[in-house]
Amino acid sequence: MKKIMFYHGQPLRILPVTLIFCFTSILGCSSEEKGERNQLTQQGNRSATDRSLRTEVGEASWYGPGFQGKETANGDTFDQTKMTAAHPSLPMGTKAKVTNLENDKEVEVRINDRGPYAKDRVIDVSRAAAKKLDMQEDGTAQVKIETKRTDKKNSSN
Repeated sequence: MKKIMFYHGQPLRILPVTLIFCFTSILGCSSEEKGERNQLTQQGNRSATDRSLRTEVGEASWYGPGFQGKETANGDTFDQTKMTAAHPSLPMGTKAKVTNLENDKEVEVRINDRGPYAKDRVIDVSRAAAKKLDMQEDGTAQVKIETKRTDKKNSSN
């Protein structure tokens, strides 16, 4: 027995051409569509990589002689000749790339202390880091801080 489907009281006739069109649309047979999908996937992958970076911009300062030999927030002994920094919230041990936006000089520091405590500052770098950033004389500089996001399992290390 033949089944006939109805739409608004009229018999529904499906032509082979209609079926072929539907299947090719669903399967995305056109190479142009595949290229577009590939491009979107690559953009999505780039976005995922971009999301793995944390960026912060603001004013940096440096600290040195008055803190030399004192204990930092993570228990290290502060050494102004090391590439370290104080940040209010980055996990201890985080490696951060700090770029002086006034001269494009950059340095990698390890977060081992909390601070800065001066208003409107985003990071305090050691004297050695300040020297590499060429901000030692002025004492402050506009910087960009870039860190890779860490999951909670790794942030405690």
